[in-house]
Amino acid sequence: MNQRSRALMGALFLAVASLNPVWAEGVPPAGPVVDINHASADELAEALSGVGQAKAEAIIREREQGGPFADADDLRRVKGVGPALVERNRTRIRTQ
Repeated sequence: MNQRSRALMGALFLAVASLNPVWAEGVPPAGPVVDINHASADELAEALSGVGQAKAEAIIREREQGGPFADADDLRRVKGVGPALVERNRTRIRTQ
């Protein structure tokens, strides 16, 4: 592939990636994408790796008591959710 073709493919990838905010960093989601400010406990447990029903319900409680999450890192407000869990799920998390 010549330099012009590589540049064209890169531009095409960026154009497509910009259409999906989860892909904006160039990494496609590793599973379903979930809006942590609106999802039910069942949806959270299904979409997020390492999140079962109990932790999903804790996420809902924190959202109701502490207000909406501004970004994926805000999930660390929830007891039992640490940086590793957030990083593992970062491409799956939306807050809008």
